[in-house]
Amino acid sequence: MPHGRPSRNSIHERLAFEVSELRSRLGGLPLPTEAEDIWTEIWYQEAHGSTAIEGNTLVLREVEILLHEGRAVGDKQLKDYLEVTGYADAAKWVYGQALEPGMWTDGSLLTLTEVRQIHQRAMTAAWEISPHPDAYDAESPGNWRQHNIQQFPGGMRPPDHPDIPALMSDWVASVNTIAEASEPIAEAIAQRHVGFERIHPFIDGNGRTGRLLTNLILVRLGYPPAIIYQRDRDHYLAALRRADQGDYGTLGELFARAVLNNLMRFIVPAVAGPARLVPLESLSGPDLTIIALQNAARRGRLRAVKTRAGTWQSSRQWVDAYRTSRYASLREPRS
Repeated sequence: MPHGRPSRNSIHERLAFEVSELRSRLGGLPLPTEAEDIWTEIWYQEAHGSTAIEGNTLVLREVEILLHEGRAVGDKQLKDYLEVTGYADAAKWVYGQALEPGMWTDGSLLTLTEVRQIHQRAMTAAWEISPHPDAYDAESPGNWRQHNIQQFPGGMRPPDHPDIPALMSDWVASVNTIAEASEPIAEAIAQRHVGFERIHPFIDGNGRTGRLLTNLILVRLGYPPAIIYQRDRDHYLAALRRADQGDYGTLGELFARAVLNNLMRFIVPAVAGPARLVPLESLSGPDLTIIALQNAARRGRLRAVKTRAGTWQSSRQWVDAYRTSRYASLREPRS
């Protein structure tokens, strides 16, 4: 284990602790109507990250303009823009359903209807101008595949297509028992995620749909969604291959870190009041990195509190005061 990198167990423990604090002190995740800016930023990041993993060429700024203003900037293929808008539509639906479920749900954590609805929303826009070249009409978005798929390079072999309805029913049933799992929640999520990808129920779009389903499950359980960034693609795919062979630890750790990052980066700073103590990483930014804040706290230049676990906490008010004093000292003329 590299020096300074938290152990796998400590990441799971940290995630459990921070989510418990979010629930007890802040009442849990904010609803979309309460904190639209938080969810919008996560929405942009996820739509970019998840489609980029599948080869989409839009950069984050192009995604933000496309989703915020409805304008296509750049000279990318039409399919790339439609992949992003389709995924974003599905992701927005996921967050809304997770936090404020519609009347048609049956109270379960997940239903088969929702699985197919997510795929239909994510894939339809691009499919209408560029359908899968081998697809039958019956394999359009939202419908199970009617083809068998060859074994993947990593060794994963999806089941024969006639088995998909029964396997997906079993998979949804396993999702609905996740709250009873004995392992850390992120590892339980990893098991269900690789289970979905192993079945590969659709002819196309299984990766995107699987990540959207993972986030629907996470948010319904009271956790922030996980964003797998393009820079993590190789690590994510390698973790999937290991999980397919029965080792869920690496993929579980990846999900735990992704959820914890969203919690610290987007949610805690936004819903905590300016005087509330939060972890330093929640208060860092381009002008004040986490290392700079830690150094300032150690030197007594930033008001902060060291926890029993050895981590630092401060508040937005204290960081703003430090920022003001820091910039004032930088502006002072030298004698």
